[in-house]
Amino acid sequence: MVVISRYLRREVYTTTALVAGGLLGLFALFDLIGELDDMGEGSYSLREMFLFVLLNMPGHLYGLLPVAALIGTTFALTQMAQQSEYTVIRASGVSALRMALVLVRAGVIIALVGVLVGEAVAPAAERAAQALRLQAKAAVVAQEFRSGLWVKDGNSFINVAQVTPELRLFGVRVYEFDAAWRLSRVWFAAQGAYVGDNRWQMETVSETRFDGNRAVVERTPMREWTSVLTPGLLTVLLVKPDAMSAASLWEYVQHLRGSRQAASRFEIALWRKAAYPLGIVVMLVLALPFAQQARRASAGPRVFAAIMLGLAFFFLNTLASHAGWLYGWPPPLAALLAPLAFLSVAVGLVAYFERR
Repeated sequence: MVVISRYLRREVYTTTALVAGGLLGLFALFDLIGELDDMGEGSYSLREMFLFVLLNMPGHLYGLLPVAALIGTTFALTQMAQQSEYTVIRASGVSALRMALVLVRAGVIIALVGVLVGEAVAPAAERAAQALRLQAKAAVVAQEFRSGLWVKDGNSFINVAQVTPELRLFGVRVYEFDAAWRLSRVWFAAQGAYVGDNRWQMETVSETRFDGNRAVVERTPMREWTSVLTPGLLTVLLVKPDAMSAASLWEYVQHLRGSRQAASRFEIALWRKAAYPLGIVVMLVLALPFAQQARRASAGPRVFAAIMLGLAFFFLNTLASHAGWLYGWPPPLAALLAPLAFLSVAVGLVAYFERR
């Protein structure tokens, strides 16, 4: 059984890697086509475009890995059945349950790779991709430091200490210089909200103007501010909840709970992170029924069916997340609905074919 297990896992890893590589190439082509319209805007050249597409690959891999695992495992098992290898394995006394356990172990390894990519690589890569694209297109100098986000806007330097996913700014400092690069004005705002057309509504504003040897301080409760800073540019500092790491999601959920704000959207994203390994394992077990009665059948229809099942899993998972957010479902239910539903389908199909 050790030899069979090792052989089966090797086949699953190989076909899953090939399918994942093909899907990544396809998505890279789509990304590249989508960026062609922006080529030449600012300093956004072909080099920056290819680098942007490359930096998006870890995020695509994280999202595509469950579907790639299902398609790759289905193809591997179908090929084994057509070459009578699956029949020999079953005839040697290996039950469907033991085959499923082998696939579960293979799924755990694939899930660990996905978690590593999603936690350590994808968030940083996506942030770098957005920073590259925005800086090249808008010719805006922007960089994130420990003190927050720094943006150069003409003769002004803007520092934002914190940006929330609701696009509210906290701790905004603006340093304005004259044509000779002498500091002419400094102002601070406790927080601000975007109102459209590059305009922000700032609150609790304290301004210091320098006039010769004098410094004039003025405080106002509200002020409208026009700046190059836009929600698009703020993606340099933020990533979407589904693309955030689990540690970042946990920290932000605790912040929202502590300030008594709605946190369901981010709780669902956190639970989806936790359910991600289960989803991959379910995809591999779901491929097992395709090996049943496949000795004389073509692999094409079965691979196509696996693709349809993978898309159904993706859409149900997304739908459950949005429905959970809109209708206030418990976050574990919204995150686990699709994996548990497909797990029941996989178990039912395996039991059905075993009875036959």
